[in-house]
Amino acid sequence: MAIKILISDPLAEEGVNVLKKQKGFKIDIRPNLSPEKLKDIIPDYNALIVRSQTKVTKDIIKHAKKLKYIGRAGVGLDNVDVNEASKRGIIVMNAPGGNAISTAEHTFSLILALSRNIPQASFSLKKGEWQRKKFMGVEVYGKVLGIIGLGRIGTEVALRAVSFRMKVIAYDPFLIPEKAKSLGVESVSLEALFKRSDYITVHTPLTDDTYHIIGERALKKMKKGVRIVNCARGGIVDEKALARAIETGIVAGAALDVYEKEPPGQGRLVGMDKVITTPHLGASTEEAQINVAVDIANSITDALMHRGIRNAVNVPSIAPELLEVIEPYLNLAEKIGSMHAQLAEGSINKVKIKYIGDIVRYSLNHITRSIMKGMLEPVLEESVNYVNALVIARERGINVDEEKTEEIQDFANLIAVEVKTGRTKNFIMGTLFTKIDPRIVRINQFYVDAVPRGHMLVIYNQDKPGIVGQIGSMLGKANINIAGMTFGRAKPSGDAITVLNVDSAVSKKVLDQIRKARYIKEVKSIKL
Repeated sequence: MAIKILISDPLAEEGVNVLKKQKGFKIDIRPNLSPEKLKDIIPDYNALIVRSQTKVTKDIIKHAKKLKYIGRAGVGLDNVDVNEASKRGIIVMNAPGGNAISTAEHTFSLILALSRNIPQASFSLKKGEWQRKKFMGVEVYGKVLGIIGLGRIGTEVALRAVSFRMKVIAYDPFLIPEKAKSLGVESVSLEALFKRSDYITVHTPLTDDTYHIIGERALKKMKKGVRIVNCARGGIVDEKALARAIETGIVAGAALDVYEKEPPGQGRLVGMDKVITTPHLGASTEEAQINVAVDIANSITDALMHRGIRNAVNVPSIAPELLEVIEPYLNLAEKIGSMHAQLAEGSINKVKIKYIGDIVRYSLNHITRSIMKGMLEPVLEESVNYVNALVIARERGINVDEEKTEEIQDFANLIAVEVKTGRTKNFIMGTLFTKIDPRIVRINQFYVDAVPRGHMLVIYNQDKPGIVGQIGSMLGKANINIAGMTFGRAKPSGDAITVLNVDSAVSKKVLDQIRKARYIKEVKSIKL
């Protein structure tokens, strides 16, 4: 029986040809399907390839009875319900490297166009005007370019900026200073980047941490006359705050390729003379479209022919019978990694992992990859998956060490992870209850019993009477319900920790209130 593959968005011919060359494949190219029609026909297919137009929703995935693989010809997966696919055992793959050059070149084109008012001058001349003074520009030579996110695309932008003799600084929590230095880039804090940059460009994913990272507070820290470019994701820049900053003269101009709502319509920001806009063209080059099409076609082909999984974003390449056994450990490991990423301060340079108990009999490499995936995913622009997590860590100068012992301690199985940065060192230990339920049983020197799920608060405090009531009162006034609570202390009346599960996100305002309360040393918000 033929393996049926549906291509529901336009795909470069070179990618289609990769699939057609494989014996036993039946390729159907049906772009512009309505959601209803896609839902009707998807039960017949073993694999689906999309770009950005097709929305692979939960409802469609529920009807995909035979579907094993979803391939996205590009990086972003906003149009694919990855969680639902994972629940149903469908592997989701993307093509993370295919459009790096294209997006980097578009970014730098916008930097130059922004500096010399090229679109505005062209439009003026086409109207029959000749206004040279009106379009006086600035040179990029010697200017400071601040890059937020030095992944594949950010690195390519940096290389181009250095060739133009710009001074390049970058903020990336997972880039050590030595690696940045090898690129001719200075690694700085986010606040320093805001204060020093003449130009700022963002190259990060859209997450809770990066949403409106360039917002009102950040804009107030920037030097007057800064220019801002966004070719990453809409929502990273607060468009209303940016418009106000342009009107007040803080920002000299902006160039946007992505928007909080696409298409953005004729809004306030889009209509400004000092704003250059393009309709999400970062990956729109012939070369990029060919690259991502060929990449995803090869990945789908290899997966269907059992030659291995590449660029999977939701499951590792593990035999089904083994995956069933170790999946709870993979889940625990990823949560430990994610907690570390959200607790750490500064650039991570060393990760030490210790496996204890019966767990050492399984494939620890997969579990280590899960830890690093959870650790890297919150802040990196490229899609981190189980295949590339260790490679990305190595590229960023993160040293990962493994140790294992079958000697049983307090629990039959334990995963202990210590993470060092230039500023902090954190230790988290986790285990499984009833063989499937993940638990955090130690954070630094404190033993706890925490469920790593949803929204959490990790509070470092002194062991004093009234702490619980104080925290509960502040959360209650903010209408935030506490779902679970655990405590740990080094000794009576000494240092202690309070870990809370809450039903909703805690605002920065409430976090600051808790942080300033009596006997509270620090509070960290975590989302898993």
